[in-house]
Amino acid sequence: MDLKQIAKETSKTLISYLTFQAMRTVMAQLSETDPPRALRLHEFSRRERIENSESYLQALFKEDQALAFRILTVREHIAEEIAEFLPEMLRTGIQQANTERRCEQLERMTQLDPGTTSMHPEQDSTSEE
Repeated sequence: MDLKQIAKETSKTLISYLTFQAMRTVMAQLSETDPPRALRLHEFSRRERIENSESYLQALFKEDQALAFRILTVREHIAEEIAEFLPEMLRTGIQQANTERRCEQLERMTQLDPGTTSMHPEQDSTSEE
């Protein structure tokens, strides 16, 4: 298990997600202040795949440099705001989710399936009647 590689890939995924959140934030702001520009950003975001945020931003810089810089700024702001409590939330969230999945699985494993249990003849009241 290459933990350094896992950390790099996780970071890349998180950066893409923060780019997505920044784009949504900017789009919401533009919807109130500049609806035609919000529509252009929406249409651009449908064409370009935001899953690879760096490619998305490179394409946006070619189309609307000011908007790309705005998304960069918002993305950085979001990252700064969540960086403090993200590690603890991640650890706690994983622990809680794992505990819930384990409990659910243990419950499934311990439940009896009434269709597969065979009845003893002395318990079968219909056979005696």
